[in-house]
Order: sequence, then C-alpha cells, then structure tokens
Amino acid sequence: MTERDVPFDLLERIFHSPPRLAIVTNLLDAPRGMAFSELRDRCSLTDGNLNRHLKTLVQSGIVQIDKRFVGSYPRTTITLSVEGRERFMEYLGALEAVLHDAARRLGTQTAEADRPAAEALDLAKA
Repeated sequence: MTERDVPFDLLERIFHSPPRLAIVTNLLDAPRGMAFSELRDRCSLTDGNLNRHLKTLVQSGIVQIDKRFVGSYPRTTITLSVEGRERFMEYLGALEAVLHDAARRLGTQTAEADRPAAEALDLAKA
C-alpha cells in the first residue's frame, strides 16, 4: 500500500471533533432519532455545546432536527440522515485504512526503535 492508497482525503474534518464523533456514533443505533436531552447526556455535553455542534452537523446535511410538541411539552428529536450515515461509514472506512497503514509502518520498525516509544507509553500510563 502506498501513501496514495491511504484515503486521507476521505477523512472529513466534520467528524474529527470528539463531540461530533460522539453525537454521530450515538445516533447510529437510533433509527427513529434521539431526544435532545438523551443525546446530551450520552455525549456528556452541555445544552449550548450540543446545540453548537448540531448546528454544524445540520448545515452539513449529516443530521436532521425535528421540533414539535408532545402534549404541552416541547420535544426535539435528532436523527442521522441517510447522507450522514453514508458519509460517516465512508469516513470510518478511510480511518480504518489509515490506522492499518500506520500499524503496518510501525511493524516495520526495528525492536531498537520501538523501545523508546514503549518506554514513553509506560511513563504516560504511570
């Protein structure tokens, strides 16, 4: 695999943000959508932070927001769009290819070169 084979251009920046990654990941198994409060809690975000990221995702066509009243209570439901799901699956495939390439490159290093990295990892864990 050459560097050209690794699809870096498919790594959409919109998904790189940890909050947006959490939002989209949580919506994957919610085909009927998820209530704003449930999504907020699952992603450990504040109302304002979730709103800001949802705005970006809506503008990009990744999620859809439905606001309506259930009885006399407002209910906001967020769903992953078909386009959003397809783009996210493409992103995951590209990310997987990049990670496999990185792992392969790490595997070609000598044991001597790996030793300082392993020691640094042990220090980081301590």
